[in-house]
Amino acid sequence: MSHVNGSRDYSRAEYLSDAAIHVLGIGFALIAGPALVAIAAIRIGDVTTVTALSIYSLTLLAMLTCSALYNMIRLPHWADRLRRLDQSAIYFKIAGTYTPFVVLFPGSPGFLAGIWAVAIAGASLIVFSARRRTLVAITLYLGLGWAGYALGQPLIDGLSGAGAALLVTGGLLYTGGIAFLLWHRLPFHNTIWHGFVLAATCVCYAAIAVEVMGAVPGP
Repeated sequence: MSHVNGSRDYSRAEYLSDAAIHVLGIGFALIAGPALVAIAAIRIGDVTTVTALSIYSLTLLAMLTCSALYNMIRLPHWADRLRRLDQSAIYFKIAGTYTPFVVLFPGSPGFLAGIWAVAIAGASLIVFSARRRTLVAITLYLGLGWAGYALGQPLIDGLSGAGAALLVTGGLLYTGGIAFLLWHRLPFHNTIWHGFVLAATCVCYAAIAVEVMGAVPGP
């Protein structure tokens, strides 16, 4: 959840509405993440699955928290550092979202390694690059996010109908929201963008929950 900080001054109403979205998102992550891990531990009882869901929950909370820090803290001398932190966290959230699916539907161990390698490379580019590469970052986000449908065939084949529909819906929400991220002149554009992100996040969470509930319980 990021925006091009400094593109224009936001009104108090825009700032407060955006803050409300972030508070909702962090509250959701603090409750829903541990709940999903607990359900997996009780229902499936597999250490690998529980670990994968823990990674997902941590990257989800990290993304939302880093976004809140960047968008809510109005300190110009911290803006660039917080932007780098925010945009880097998005890569790890995408990789973290893939992790439970690949563990639940094994078959391409190299696929998950590749996803994490790209996420680390993308985050490194943001952290260490002297230039601001917003369009490059967005392109990599989209490519990484949709990679499962291009390269992760065992993952796709393993999804239930509901899980696949939810995952596609989440991807479309993320992708469609980018128009509002870049539409700087639109009032409340940042709040609208983060609303899309929160909705997509909830839908992707639901996709993971559906697959966890449908998984064969451990012995």
